[in-house]
Amino acid sequence: MSERTSITVDVISDVACPWCFLGMKRLDHAIELASDVDVQVRWRPYQLDPLIPKEGLPRRKYMLDKFGDEARLTAAHERLAMLGEVEGIRFNFDAMEVSANTLDAHRLIRWGGSPKSPAGAQALVVKRLFEMNFEEARDIGARDVLTEAAADAGMDANLVEALLSSHADVESLQNEIAAASQMGVTGVPCFLLEGKYAVMGAQEAEVLADAIKQVAAAKERGELEQTPAN
Repeated sequence: MSERTSITVDVISDVACPWCFLGMKRLDHAIELASDVDVQVRWRPYQLDPLIPKEGLPRRKYMLDKFGDEARLTAAHERLAMLGEVEGIRFNFDAMEVSANTLDAHRLIRWGGSPKSPAGAQALVVKRLFEMNFEEARDIGARDVLTEAAADAGMDANLVEALLSSHADVESLQNEIAAASQMGVTGVPCFLLEGKYAVMGAQEAEVLADAIKQVAAAKERGELEQTPAN
């Protein structure tokens, strides 16, 4: 391609999902591999468990209830730790005390993508929330942790703190999460390219890069209708 074709990748994910952390790292690598394409990434909300109370739940009991027994949980953590190490992630599952409700985290991610926020703030917020949750074993449902993540991303922490104390964007985010389920999204991460082509799961970087290149080529040939997600 003589000029870089621009495509949008909407990442439907939850910062409580370790596979989404892997997916973020692999997408970063995929964008490097597809360096002839201008990839615009937008982060979209999903909640693995919207029924977790606002204050969160004790993580160990929550995960044991979910997996059924210690052996299955340990095996899942060991597999993720191995995969994470390849991507530079230091999963710290044993230190994690809280399974958080992530609705407020998704509000912060949305505000990070606002034109009023610094360029690149949304990606930085997502990265920090994953790190805080899975590497630093912090409660990403706590407002002080969220405002710290905002400040780390160059956002106005005082404004974010005030917004978190309000109901700003709660209903619209819940509607967007419901819409993702209605679209057929049953697991995350889900990478939606140009609002039309979905790549499900934390695929290898090479798979994502190939999809990006194919969609960009089709767009350059004029084969895609312009129906980007809003």
